[in-house]
Amino acid sequence: MTGAVAALAFVPGLAVGSFLNVVAARIPVRLSIVAPGSSCPACSAEIAWYDNIPVVSYLLLRGRCRACGGRIAAKYPLVELATAALVSACILDFGLTAGAAISAVFCAALVVITVTDLERRVIPNRVVLPAAAFVLAARTLVDHSPAWAIAAAAGSLFLLLAALAYPGGLGMGDVKLALLLGAALGTTLPVALMVGMICALVPAAVLVARYGGAARKMAIPLGPFLAAGGLVALFAGHGLVHAYLSLM
Repeated sequence: MTGAVAALAFVPGLAVGSFLNVVAARIPVRLSIVAPGSSCPACSAEIAWYDNIPVVSYLLLRGRCRACGGRIAAKYPLVELATAALVSACILDFGLTAGAAISAVFCAALVVITVTDLERRVIPNRVVLPAAAFVLAARTLVDHSPAWAIAAAAGSLFLLLAALAYPGGLGMGDVKLALLLGAALGTTLPVALMVGMICALVPAAVLVARYGGAARKMAIPLGPFLAAGGLVALFAGHGLVHAYLSLM
């Protein structure tokens, strides 16, 4: 039953992903996410509803605008597919529960944060802070535990101290993202931070190997890596913690 519902949730998940594309494009530049309607980034022509069907329209139009023929970035269907997959995964992993709904909101926020940090090197306050507040309140209401608030405070404090010690490597956006991670993950927050930091070492090592000392001046957005760590912790965190503890 849960598997069937998860499969059915994939289609509305695509629609949610389409909306997240709008959020990621407009929130950082303080534009309304309601109006005007979607338009071509090249010619600004308004996109008709039949050309705005998630993934399907992109494939039918071969990734180009109907009006001007300009290429439409592949990130749009990728965001839609990623969001749909994450929504379905939340239902499949957590069942038809409040926890699945909270996790889906958390995943949606991570998708937006990943896109904006990759494109603009910014983690918007108008995304991460409301998401953190909602997730923390919902987790606490459902589980009646202070663990979520403690993890949120601990995660943000940890990255705040790191940002103060190394201001060139971390920003306040990363600190606020850690607040969201702690609120959503609770006791598995260390898994998210560890996985995120390890993943971030890979491009850092590539830059050092290629540019040497000059790589120190090249910024790497940490948000996407922390988001990846957050997803690992959400779906496999408890298993990883148990596996680690069993080795001790």
